[in-house]
Amino acid sequence: MMGHAGMAATAVRYLRSAGAPTAVEPLPRPALRAVRDDERMPVDPGGFRRVLGHFATGVTIVTALDEGGPTGFACQSFSSLSLDPPLVVFMVARTSTTWPRIARAGRFCVNILGAGQAELCRAFAVSGADKFAGVPWTPAPTTGSPRLPDAPAWVDCTIAAVHPGGDHLLVVGRVESLGATDEEGEPLLFHRGRFGRFES
Repeated sequence: MMGHAGMAATAVRYLRSAGAPTAVEPLPRPALRAVRDDERMPVDPGGFRRVLGHFATGVTIVTALDEGGPTGFACQSFSSLSLDPPLVVFMVARTSTTWPRIARAGRFCVNILGAGQAELCRAFAVSGADKFAGVPWTPAPTTGSPRLPDAPAWVDCTIAAVHPGGDHLLVVGRVESLGATDEEGEPLLFHRGRFGRFES
């Protein structure tokens, strides 16, 4: 398990790579692959995606606000992590162009999507587009990160730690404030490459 010093070094490395000011020199960015070039992939990537696609997940949009304005991306790899202290975690590809802006901001808001927000999710899944074009938002109460309209729930966070995880990063957020606007609404689900709804 990585100690506090290791977590701090990891967070500094990625915040510096994103251009955020720190008190130390940046460390080299690790390779994107989790295995060496002379190693065989343990499983076929297509098979990996196909099998893991059977695990249904909720869908979120992670947003932040930096000097360039609002930014965000669609994220299904989000989870609660700890109750005391209150922590959540999301995973983001190291190749993400949105992540450096979130890292630079040092804070983010997780907008948990409802069953009728598939189109909003698709808009935020497009790389390189102006995802906030025509999308109204209000600042989250603690960090000012964008809260999206009609999202049934939101979690406002500051970045607590960043851990390497193969070709992704695990971003741990400390919950600063949160709320739910629709206690009875159905969630937007993602299963085997498609959006779906919860039916009891």
